[in-house]
Amino acid sequence: MRPDANRAFLRLMFDAAVGAAMPAQCVAQNLPAKPKGRTLVVGTGKASAAMAQALERSWDGPLAGLIVTRYGHAVPCKGIEIVEAAHPVPDDAGTNGARRMLDMMTGLTKDDLVIALISGGGSALLSLPAEGISVEDKRAVNRALLKCGAPIAEMNCVRKHLSAIKGGRLAAAAYPARVVSLVISDVPGDDLAAVGSGPTVADPTTFAEARAIIAKYGIDAPPAVIRHLERGADETPKPGDPRLHNVETKLIASPQKSLEAAAVVARKSGITPLILGDSLEGEAREVGIVMAGIALQARRFGQPLASPCVLISGGETTVTVQGTGAGGRNVEFLLSLALKLNGADNITAIAADTDGVDGAREVAGAFVTPDTLARARALGIDPAKSLSNNDGHGFFASLGDQIITGPTLTNVNDFRAIFVA
Repeated sequence: MRPDANRAFLRLMFDAAVGAAMPAQCVAQNLPAKPKGRTLVVGTGKASAAMAQALERSWDGPLAGLIVTRYGHAVPCKGIEIVEAAHPVPDDAGTNGARRMLDMMTGLTKDDLVIALISGGGSALLSLPAEGISVEDKRAVNRALLKCGAPIAEMNCVRKHLSAIKGGRLAAAAYPARVVSLVISDVPGDDLAAVGSGPTVADPTTFAEARAIIAKYGIDAPPAVIRHLERGADETPKPGDPRLHNVETKLIASPQKSLEAAAVVARKSGITPLILGDSLEGEAREVGIVMAGIALQARRFGQPLASPCVLISGGETTVTVQGTGAGGRNVEFLLSLALKLNGADNITAIAADTDGVDGAREVAGAFVTPDTLARARALGIDPAKSLSNNDGHGFFASLGDQIITGPTLTNVNDFRAIFVA
């Protein structure tokens, strides 16, 4: 393929991965049976508003409820209220929405049905601090966890134990009503207790684990947070809790399904897809080095693989921000990849977040081509310095290689593809 055709091919794969996780494709196939009583819809996450819209279009009967999604991710709904809030650092809109949502669970009966629409991003969006903790206390801890590079599982453990609604507490509050959760996963391994910090799923983690995570990263947490974690008085509902007996959780879209959709695009183009994993974790720059090594190996010793091939992976890496750049795990991965490839010909790559937002920037990701480093240096940009400064966004913006999609209204985490011609 020509260089521009390589990019177009990789973008087709990314679009297929996103398309496979669109709520319009997966909500209607997973509707629960109608109840004798009321049907109440609640939810949170970057895809939750689009999920609510898809539900309304497929449901025969009245619906009411409340969804909390990210700013810019709202879509029109008839009976379900949509509230927008901040992500990844919580704000008052998310806190007020969470409080109202929890209040809606009061007075439900065994004849009622709660449909919970949960997707990635819900941990920050549905932020209702536990008693004695302020919103600013939670913001401070959230910022520290993001900056230190903690993996999502550890972040969610802490979030659950500072919350009045996460870690199964929302479902427990709905008891004795039936609760059916439809989940679009964005977490490694599709751990349903981790998506959106599992507001309707039993939580196996403990206060002791949350305290250990705070200590592990040396986080200077506010005094109220330390007191709450040390007291450990109100543990999250655990597996087997009778309040969660009538709760059903369905995984309706996942990273693996999206990677498989991208692989279909490759096969139709006569290119061999190799799915390396849907749950890769670790520092983005380190994953970039490893992936470059695999790509170079495939380039040198392509047989017995059919050539060309494309290496596909997903998951959620982390960035420990030490410079003045904005971070962004996909662009950090790509910049590290480019440095390790060092201009190797016939290798083109894409990395982008399926929700359209890489880190704190409204940019999905970027491309790497064989001439990425040369073009940067011709502009007076030092790629290694950009990486050390965690400035992948600035680097790829200067080259015009960013991928900007706007809100995709779904979220199955990162998509990475390396085309080895």
